[in-house]
Amino acid sequence: MSDPIAFLFPGQGSQAVGMGQAWREAYPQLMALFEEANSILGYDLQALCFEGPAEQLNRTEYTQPALLVTSLIAWRALGSRLQPSAVAGHSLGEYSAVVAAGGLLFPDAVALVHKRARYMEEAVPSGSGLVVALLGLAGEVVKDICREAQSVGVVAAANFNSPGQVVIAGEKAAVERAIELAKVQGCRKAIPLPVSVPVHTSLMQPAADRLAPHVHAVQLSDLTVPLFNNVEARPLVRAEEVRRSLIRQLPSSVLWEHTIRAMWEQGIRTFIEIGPGMVLTRVAKRIVPEAELHHIQDPESLEKTLTTLHR
Repeated sequence: MSDPIAFLFPGQGSQAVGMGQAWREAYPQLMALFEEANSILGYDLQALCFEGPAEQLNRTEYTQPALLVTSLIAWRALGSRLQPSAVAGHSLGEYSAVVAAGGLLFPDAVALVHKRARYMEEAVPSGSGLVVALLGLAGEVVKDICREAQSVGVVAAANFNSPGQVVIAGEKAAVERAIELAKVQGCRKAIPLPVSVPVHTSLMQPAADRLAPHVHAVQLSDLTVPLFNNVEARPLVRAEEVRRSLIRQLPSSVLWEHTIRAMWEQGIRTFIEIGPGMVLTRVAKRIVPEAELHHIQDPESLEKTLTTLHR
């Protein structure tokens, strides 16, 4: 286990009814994080995560706190048995990563994410946006397609996830036009994602403006390990840099492929996804096939990861 390790934290799209439930039996003490979150949020997050309904869990306002808390329960279960050399989080997951790197306290992160999600929901009329993953096209091609489709409305490349997978988001008509153009360019598949707002586009600037005072007001410490950020895919440690990055993140593209490559270039060979699902594990496999990849989303995967790494 000599290689440096990066912890990766998932974002929207990784949610599923039942997430976090497996921890209840093996780590009952960690359910206190749900109780703490409930008092901040004003609703029963544990019940929503464990029982749904899926329609509510898939709404940004609820998805984001749910993913933050369940990811941090998995991270707390890991405890001090593994220490990362760096962290990163996909969109919302960046807040989980900042907590794991000692930058934010858990209750402050829950409160911030609660506001972030609500402001994002309120930035656009319900049902007016669309988020779609395009498969089989290069990032530059997708950017050109979005520029052409902007004659219909707002659309942009929101996430550069991996080679041949770029997520676009924006106003429904403009995204649909971009899909038509993408198919002409040889797009293999266009997959609508369970994200209720057009994230990481200029439509999120009002949400970023509303969130900014709260990010500036919260206590944020310098990080214990670098955060490779979404906006520039570069390592940040200083609290003020992280603060600015969290605000800029909302209307900016997520440079996830660049982030994983930047970590690889820094000598990181082992990546552990911490939280629900395996989206980031599969994506990392496409970006750096040689990497050692693990995920921790329940007690079974936790023990399997620890056993493998301590051989």
